Amino acid sequence: MSALDAVRARQSWSKVTDQAPSRDELLRLVSAAGRVADHSSLRPWRLIELRGADRETLGAAISKAEGDRSPSSKPLRAPLLIAVVASYRKSEKVPRWEQEAVASGVAHMLSLLLDEAGYGVLWRTGHYTRSKAVAKAHGVGKNEELLGWLYVGGKPEGKKPGRRKPVDARALVTRMPKSTKKEKSTKKEKSATK
Repeated sequence: MSALDAVRARQSWSKVTDQAPSRDELLRLVSAAGRVADHSSLRPWRLIELRGADRETLGAAISKAEGDRSPSSKPLRAPLLIAVVASYRKSEKVPRWEQEAVASGVAHMLSLLLDEAGYGVLWRTGHYTRSKAVAKAHGVGKNEELLGWLYVGGKPEGKKPGRRKPVDARALVTRMPKSTKKEKSTKKEKSATK
């Protein structure tokens, strides 16, 4: 399968089976995903692997963040959750937003690789990614932000992934606007020749 085919086939899987990649398989895929464009090779990201009881700990933290009494069952919807953390580095050349883009790029690349390896993936976010309780449960540091989780599991037989509308590239790819300066000088030239 080509990269183009893999990207075109990618879909979000909201329901998955209990099958998940082993730690060794995950490490191999993360190693490849980490090759995204990364200005100054800062590696401003890290991933946290949540399996088993880790998911229950996350459920309790989400409930605390939302003010609920009973633990959230959301983290139990997949056997493996991968927390995506932007881990900002000091840099005069690479601004914070660009470092967050690198972390997001790693997550997206990893989701493609997991999909190609036969796993269903859904990237979940939410307002509680910025809550103190959830950050504390993950050990998120002072110069870090949780960007969400990749929910990973097996693709159920006979089930279809979430629907995705085709992208109208013509509506989203534009050209650089003409320079106002150039337009003014062109108008002056035209009026001078009259």
